[in-house]
Formats: sequence, C-alpha cells, structure tokens
Amino acid sequence: MRELLKHLAITILARGNAFPTILTDKKLLQTFMHKLFPVSAGMELIRLGPERDGGYLVPDDLVGIEACFSPGVSFVSGFEKDCADLGMKVFLADRSVEQPAEPHNLFCFTKKYIGVTTNEDFMSIDEWVASSLPQSQSDLLLQIDIEGYEYETFLGISDSLLRRFRIIVAEFHSLHYLWSQPFFALASHAFEKILQTHSCVHIHPNNYNPPLNSGGICIPPVSEFTFLRNDRISNRQYANIFPHSLDSDNSADNPHFPLPKCWYNDE
Repeated sequence: MRELLKHLAITILARGNAFPTILTDKKLLQTFMHKLFPVSAGMELIRLGPERDGGYLVPDDLVGIEACFSPGVSFVSGFEKDCADLGMKVFLADRSVEQPAEPHNLFCFTKKYIGVTTNEDFMSIDEWVASSLPQSQSDLLLQIDIEGYEYETFLGISDSLLRRFRIIVAEFHSLHYLWSQPFFALASHAFEKILQTHSCVHIHPNNYNPPLNSGGICIPPVSEFTFLRNDRISNRQYANIFPHSLDSDNSADNPHFPLPKCWYNDE
C-alpha cells in the first residue's frame, strides 16, 4: 500500500511538472533514452524462462557461454534452469532466501547479496565471479534482478569483467525517478558504463506498475533490458516492432502496458 501511495503521489506531481528534487532537463533525458533505443543484432531473439514473470528475451547467441550469473533469486528459477539445460554452469546469489526455487545439478547457490562491497551479507560481483570460476576468461551471461542495487553493481563492476558478459539481462527499477536530477546522474552513469561495450537489443516494461507520463515522455517504473556485446552485433539497425511476439506480461492480473514509443525508433 505504501508503494502504491508513493507512486500515486509521484504521478500527481509529475502531471504538474513538479518533483521534490531538481528536475532533469527534458532534452538531456531524451538524449539518454535515444542511446538506449534497441537495435537489431542480426539474429533472432529467443525466450528463456517461463511465461509471465521470470522469463526474458535474449539473442540466439548462447553457444560458447560457459556460465550464467544470476543475482537475485525469485520464486521461480525457470530462466536459470533453461540456461543449465543448455549446458551452462549457473551461479545464483541472494541473502534473503535459502536456496533457488528449484534444484539443478549445474546450480551453485551463494547466500549473499551482490553489491559493491564484500562483507557478511554482501559480495562484489567481481569477487563472486573470480571465486566461482578461478582461472577462467570465457564468455558469460548475466541476469540481474536485485531490486534497485543494480545501479551500484554496474558502477562497481570492473571493465574487464563487464566485457566478459556476452549477454546482459537486467531489470532496472525506479526508472520514473529519471525525472529527478540526482537519480538521473546515478542511473545514467550506470547505463553509460554498460553502453561502452554493449548495445541494447530489447526492452520490456514490467506491468506491475503503470508508466509515468510527464512532459510528453512516458516512463515505465520497472523495465527489463537486454544488452549484447558490440562485437557480436552485425548488420546493426534499429528494432522497431514492440512488443516482440515472445514478450509476455509479468502479471496477468494487471493491465498491459506496451513499450512507449519514446523508448525506440519507430520509423
């Protein structure tokens, strides 16, 4: 209920073009969004994981990926199971649960949160990968859904490890706060770091919360982004068909919210 009231308050403020912090310049926000316009990677997208929540679209470029790293363990582990069934080792981490939602002989679970420090409760992503796959330099897949800690995790990841992730699937939270200049500074730096080596190939809004409309810009509060490393992309051009035929609403009980046109090139 508190989150619902908070979202309602922000929506009312946004309609009046008012925020409790300094407002992000609209042109700066639009330029940022343009950098995230999904591109066609010259290959098909496939779905790993179940319909509804917990399934994601990834490029059909999985051969040669040694392992999937998946911080944030939910009530389903279908994405991770599909990766394991393809022969990947799967490393999962979450301090708030005792084990993954389902077992698999290729699963390895660590009872810690992933963040920027290492202590009793947290582990940095660099240390997690290094301790899980010592001596390895092979390509990896990252699927991350850690309720807002994704920003600091991406800012803290080393450039060398970031380049090892051929595919990144990340759920980004609180995107409606991009209108807030302090949050925009944090979030845009995290995205800019990813975009140094990767390009966005798909965006899917999570329909648990309705999008925020302000100043002619529509922002879903939570969205799933798929990135592919630039060296894997051929015949680059903008993707312009949304939703994808394999997309599925996260919640069957909530209204469907397609990806707003301001998030992709529809020409």
